[in-house]
Amino acid sequence: MSSIEYSAEIAELLGRVRRRPTAGWPWRPGELVPPGLPVKQSWGWLFAPDGRVLTLVNPRDGVVSLPGGSLEPEDAGDPGLALAREAGEEAQALIAAPQYLGYLYDRVGSANGGHECARVRMAAALRAVGPTAPDPASGRHYRRLLVAPGLAVELLGWGTPGLHQARAAVAAAALRFGVPAAANETIEELPVDGCVVFPGWS
Repeated sequence: MSSIEYSAEIAELLGRVRRRPTAGWPWRPGELVPPGLPVKQSWGWLFAPDGRVLTLVNPRDGVVSLPGGSLEPEDAGDPGLALAREAGEEAQALIAAPQYLGYLYDRVGSANGGHECARVRMAAALRAVGPTAPDPASGRHYRRLLVAPGLAVELLGWGTPGLHQARAAVAAAALRFGVPAAANETIEELPVDGCVVFPGWS
């Protein structure tokens, strides 16, 4: 097995990664959210042309996340609009129209005042990122890494359910965006000044 390539600076950052405990929400691949079950969050697997995905690392606490977050009134109940907005706020990312993958059923409803809710997962092409900036909602200033989907699952601490999500995302991205099923395994930090990632995709 070949070693994963990354810089000494990234090695130092990854050495501080702290994984959140898994919540155990059941994954509903390909299923539409049932009527009456509110969608409270939307998170995305955002793909580069070589099959890697964007992950965000908070250097202050080491927590890793995918771009995404809670739906706001301006999203008009649309998880795709929420993902595009959150990706822009958190990662200064511009994405193509997202593809729905499924949802996680949150019976306890920690994102919905103790009432059951859905947490949607989507896939999209990562078109570009702008200059890095703090998230206006939280003040967090994320480091932006491109990593293989399987490694993203490991960094997120999502275990086997996360692997099922990643496989669904890779299958969708390979079909829709033409990315390889076996991603480049180099870990790369995106430039602080921004760059084009997936040129020409709309």
